[in-house]
Amino acid sequence: MTRGRGNLTVLPASIDDTISLLASQDYICGRDLGTVAFLSLKLGKPLFLEGEAGVGKTEIARALSAALGRRLIRLQCYEGLDASSAIYEWNFAAQMVAIRTAEATGQTDRAELQAELFSDDFLIRRPLLQALEPQPGGPPVLLIDELDRTDEPFEAFLLELLSDFQVTIPELGTIRADAPPIVILTSNRTREVHDALKRRCLYHWVDYPGFQRELSILRARVPEATDKLSSEIVAFVQSLRGEDLFKSPGVAESIDWARALVALDAVALSPELVTDTVGALLKYQDDIARIAGAETTRLLDQAKAQLMATG
Repeated sequence: MTRGRGNLTVLPASIDDTISLLASQDYICGRDLGTVAFLSLKLGKPLFLEGEAGVGKTEIARALSAALGRRLIRLQCYEGLDASSAIYEWNFAAQMVAIRTAEATGQTDRAELQAELFSDDFLIRRPLLQALEPQPGGPPVLLIDELDRTDEPFEAFLLELLSDFQVTIPELGTIRADAPPIVILTSNRTREVHDALKRRCLYHWVDYPGFQRELSILRARVPEATDKLSSEIVAFVQSLRGEDLFKSPGVAESIDWARALVALDAVALSPELVTDTVGALLKYQDDIARIAGAETTRLLDQAKAQLMATG
């Protein structure tokens, strides 16, 4: 293990250590993702994760935060996000109160009042600025989630942060991180993210897991499910992903479905049980209608046959 500047918690010293660290938080990943995560920590470079919704991109930030004992700071992206929402803004209401107080007390020095109004006391720190400040336990994990939802100009606000881990506030100057945060960016690829930003990151495409890894994930996250039920859930979900659906279920949906089935005391899948609970797995009516009736039975039979074939 190695210590970074200002770190109170050790970082993993190898790829295997990184995989084990994530597994300690029930995040089961392959060696490819473990490798890029290790390199991100080792080199201090942001990690850019792309993939379908529900494959575990956001969850890796939570797992690293919990395992390393670091604060998780999340910036949820959306259309129209700007610097005042992501970096900082001034507390306008408090500034107005200060102005009225100054007028009432006869304070006339405009320069002194302006310096007071644009001081640290009136600064509202948003996620990106918070991530640059010292935190208990060491530099935080900064999650910039669903970057592809923002407008393209917002990416320019991130370039300075990801290049030098600093932001500039005109009234206060440049604020730099003493120790860079651990940065994870995610995208569902609803649009392409600019190359200038990608160049500042290590990149990884997070795909749907194979059968064995998804089964391991399900057993870790829903240990109360029987082995038979867990295996049938994973086999059925993997069969569904081969269908022409508007939105294939991700790992998050597999976990939600397993928890719903356990709540119903299910020990194995049946066509009737799938039909009754499919809303935990599929989120679009067209997809639900596509697998209704005989199609549910066919998919379930196919999944069980695959389980039999693999022993």
